[in-house]
Amino acid sequence: MSVTPSEKAAADSVLRTQYQKSVAAYWNTHQHDPLSLRLGEADGLYHHHCGLGAYDPAVLKGPRNTRDQRVLEELHRLESAQADVLLDHLGPIRSRHRVLDAGSGRGGTALMAHARFGCEVEGVSISEYEVAFATDRATRRGVADRVRFHFRNMLDSGFTTGSMRSVWTNESTMYVELPELYAEVSRLLGHGGRYVCVTGCSNDAAGLRSRAVSRIDEHYVCNIHPRSAYFRAMAAHHLVPLAVVDLTAAALPYWELRARSSVATGIEEAFLEAYREGSFHYLLIAADRI
Repeated sequence: MSVTPSEKAAADSVLRTQYQKSVAAYWNTHQHDPLSLRLGEADGLYHHHCGLGAYDPAVLKGPRNTRDQRVLEELHRLESAQADVLLDHLGPIRSRHRVLDAGSGRGGTALMAHARFGCEVEGVSISEYEVAFATDRATRRGVADRVRFHFRNMLDSGFTTGSMRSVWTNESTMYVELPELYAEVSRLLGHGGRYVCVTGCSNDAAGLRSRAVSRIDEHYVCNIHPRSAYFRAMAAHHLVPLAVVDLTAAALPYWELRARSSVATGIEEAFLEAYREGSFHYLLIAADRI
């Protein structure tokens, strides 16, 4: 498909570096990724993050011809449980409020936020495919007037200063420089606004990044940050942590079950190795804008 000059100019205004272009290309070419597509078939919510909590061992038992479907539905349940944990930390959100999903993927968390709070939700992604997919999901649910997705850069979102009650990043910070991100988050949040981050991060208390963490980086074309970098960048941009929750143990069962599923990609063992050896942590950080 050819690209018009106006489309190229629009893309160049959003994708400002060669790395951002490579990341966008990665997600744009995962249009038929069986993992998120098959998991989202259960209820029409499509995620791009891992799950939390113990899985039901019964899904591995019973008739073999339906085992795979049971496993996929359980993986999806754990993914939605992860999004619920994030939403639990957003603070008091009312229907009049506006919130931002920075790195919104196929829109699952944004749609869950609107369903829970009734608020306006804006989502931004540098993948034009993801924006179109998420917009279609919002339209099918009849909420496109309240849940909107944009082809924009989370480092320069274009929204008005102080216009967001809450901002979150759900496994998207490994694609950006944290000081740039938190300057934008701080600008968007009014005084007392809430930022929530769920992310995997390398454990720099254990030294340099491990081989397993490097494998995760390579697989997802990302740059996993050390744990300490989050707190330094937040402190420099008026974001004060209210809660820090280590979700590592709660994330392990998802990867154990996924490794036994038909949608396993081969990266599961790297996650399990990194979590078990302690070189990789899965954290939730909730911070208030002061």
